[in-house]
Order: sequence, then structure tokens, then C-alpha cells
Amino acid sequence: MSNTSTYESPLSSRYASDEMLRLFSADKKFSTWRRLWVALARGEMELGLPVTAEQVAELEAHLDDINYDSAAQWERKLRHDVMAHIHAYGEQCPKAMPIIHLGATSCYVGDNTDLILMREGLGLIRDKLVRVLAVLADFSDKYKSLPTLGFTHFQPAQLVTVGKRATLWMNELLMDLDEVEYRIDRLPLRGVKGTTGTQASFLELFEGDHEKVLELDRKIAKEMGFTSTVPVCGQTYSRKVDAAVLATLSGIAQSASKFATDLRLLCHLKEVEEPFEKNQIGSSAMPYKRNPMRSERICSLARYVMVDALNPAVTASTQWFERTLDDSANKRISVPEAFLAVDAILNIYENVVSGLVVHEKVIEKHILEELPFMASENIMMDAVKRGGDRQALHERIRVLSQEAGRNVKELGLSNNLIELIAADPMFGMSREALTAHLEPSRYIGRCPEQVTEFLEGSVKPVLARHAEALSTGSVELKV
Repeated sequence: MSNTSTYESPLSSRYASDEMLRLFSADKKFSTWRRLWVALARGEMELGLPVTAEQVAELEAHLDDINYDSAAQWERKLRHDVMAHIHAYGEQCPKAMPIIHLGATSCYVGDNTDLILMREGLGLIRDKLVRVLAVLADFSDKYKSLPTLGFTHFQPAQLVTVGKRATLWMNELLMDLDEVEYRIDRLPLRGVKGTTGTQASFLELFEGDHEKVLELDRKIAKEMGFTSTVPVCGQTYSRKVDAAVLATLSGIAQSASKFATDLRLLCHLKEVEEPFEKNQIGSSAMPYKRNPMRSERICSLARYVMVDALNPAVTASTQWFERTLDDSANKRISVPEAFLAVDAILNIYENVVSGLVVHEKVIEKHILEELPFMASENIMMDAVKRGGDRQALHERIRVLSQEAGRNVKELGLSNNLIELIAADPMFGMSREALTAHLEPSRYIGRCPEQVTEFLEGSVKPVLARHAEALSTGSVELKV
């Protein structure tokens, strides 16, 4: 049947990158199974079991030419995917068929492959995090001194700068990167542990030689690129590993959603906008619309990931003794799709930041609408220096501020606090003297210095450490 006549996950058709889709493809999964079978056979041969070099070579010759039709026929008959692929592999490797999967249980290929794919997936996510940090760093540095309204409770607060705000987004991504690198460094292979984790089958094969069982575990880990295997397990590695990995992915989704939400609000204010292409349509009914659809997509996918992270948490908490199979169908869906969704989120994130449009005149307009209120304390201090009474001036400026606020909110007029103060003899200040207090750069504190310090101390070392990740081209979204 064609793709148009059957359901296809939007994560595959619309959002995720080709590289992440390849990672969780059938080809990658089953070729990894075969590599694990080769590693097992080679290790057993080297440790003295009756496995020949000819059998290992035969297995190696068919690592990637997977006979899917045969595997499907066997699975319909056997109702067991691992045994189906053993038989399909054996058809291609008749000499090696007797020793494929020797001593192993299904989780030898299933669980070890899952761990391998998750580690590779985290590597792709790490590199994309680095690329997002790089474009955000450029943006932050460019606008480190541009004043803008800060908001608490989405009410105007003290001024910040456009670049300083971007450091808040970057700081959370750095926290996520730390988590990702921790997971990559600490993720173990399951190794060869047998049916219930006791390694009894391997101890039998090696006639009670415990050291050879341990050495086989080490050999397979090394061949698959791992430095360690789980110290103990049942039939499966602890499903808390999946929960931890998806919690890390959920953290990235949280950070990205925070950024995208901020940007959606800034788009509403018309201060900063995401890229909007020449022929892009914002609404089928309202031609003037410039909807922040990419940021909305980030939030939408992030919500999916955050909820999806509950799947392995529930699975981990409900496993019975050495294992149950109620994890299998769930993790086939929940784990890959979390990776695909975060991959898509970071692609969009990088695309958006690379094309952000900053409307400096709108930002300035909004600042000047609020700055008279923010400047009131400085004005009061200036008036005191000119001989005024601080307490009386405080009360008077409070009254005038309320009058100016009513003019803005009830009458729709401009903020005329400066004019009101200039006309009040208690202050004894001209409009020119008052206007001198309305220079926005006086109210941004150490924002430019903070940006520079953060980029130099926290961001640039990370970018230097992952320079290879920055060599790829720009992101192109599918839709």
C-alpha cells in the first residue's frame, strides 16, 4: 500500500531529520542485532567455545543485507521477532546457523540495541544543542546593549537588554547539554547476562569458568564501543534507564518551550519576530497575519515530549521481578518518538534563531511609554539634591504617577508624567532636565557585561569543545 493510504507518523513525514529517522530505522535496528550476534560469536570463539573463524566471517558477510521478507514469514509462524531474525540470518549463513545467539536471550540483542541507539541519538541531540547555542550566542552578543522592557508577571519591570534575555535561554540549554553529556558518558551496555541476569547459560558453556564469562561481557562491550556493562540486571536492563534518558529529553523540551513561549509573546508585542518567508501565509482568512507558527510548533512538540516522558517512568515502576513484557510495545513507540520529537524541536529552534527579526523602533517606543515611571526614583533624588523634601516629593510623584496612569489606561493618552512633573513647582525641574533621566542605557545595569562574561566563561568553552558539531550547514525545515 502507498504511504497516502496508510497512517504515517507526522514525526517521520513532517518534522524529524533524516539522520534521526535513519537511526531509528529497521535497517539500523536489525543490522545492530547482527553486529551483536557477530560480537557474541567472535567473543565465544576467542574464549575457546566451538565457534570457527569461518562461521564468524560468514556472519560478518551478511551484516547489512537483511532478508526482511523471510524474517516476516518466520515471525508470522513463530510469533517471536528475535527468533524470526535468527532463522532469517541463518538462511543466509547456513554454516553459522548452529551457533547464532549461543547462550543468549532475546534481550541480548533487543536491550543492547536499544542502549546503543539511545546513546547515538543522544550524540545527535548533543550536536544540535551545540548548534542552537552557537546561533543564540551570536544573537546575544549582537544585541547585548540594546535596552528592552523586562517583565515580571508579564508586567513592565526594570529594563534588561535583548541580548541579556537570550542568555537566559542559553543557560537552560547549557543545563540540558550537561545532562545529555552525563547520560552519554554513563550509559552502560547490558552485555551478556542470560535469561534472568544470572549468566547461568554462559557459565554452563564455559564449564564453570567465571572469569571467561566476565571476559565475554567485557569483549562485547568493547566491540560495541562501551566502557562498561550494567553491574546487575534481571532479564532486562533496569527500565529506569529509559526513564532517565527521556527525562533528559523532556528537559530539552521544557527549555525550548520556554524560549518559544517568550518569542510568541514578543511577536505579539511586535518587538521580535521569527522568520517569515516571502510567500508564507499566516492565515487562510486574514492575509495580514504573521503567526509565529514555528514557535508554536516547538511548544506543541515539546508538550508531546514532556507527556511522553511519563511512559518509561510508569513502565519502570510496574516491572515484575526479573521482567514482564508489558514494557515492549510501549518502549517501541515512546523512546524513538521522544528522540524524533526533540530532534525536530532543535531543528526548528536553530532555524528560528538564525532568522530572528528585532524591531528596535517598536522596542524603543514601548520603553518610552514606561520609562517615566521607572525614572521616577532618579527624578526624585535629583529634586532632593536641588533642595526638595524627599518625603513630600515621594508623595507628590506618587499622585502624579497615578494621574499619568489614568491618562494612559482610561483615556488612551500617552504617558505624560514628565510633563506633569515639569509643571509642578515642588520639583523645580525643567522638561529638559527631566528628559535627561529618560536615557534607557542608564537603567540596564550590567546587562552588556553579563552577556560578555557569560559568553566568554560559559558558552565559548562549550562551542570550542564541540567544534565539529558546528561544521554542518543550516537547517532546512520540511514544512
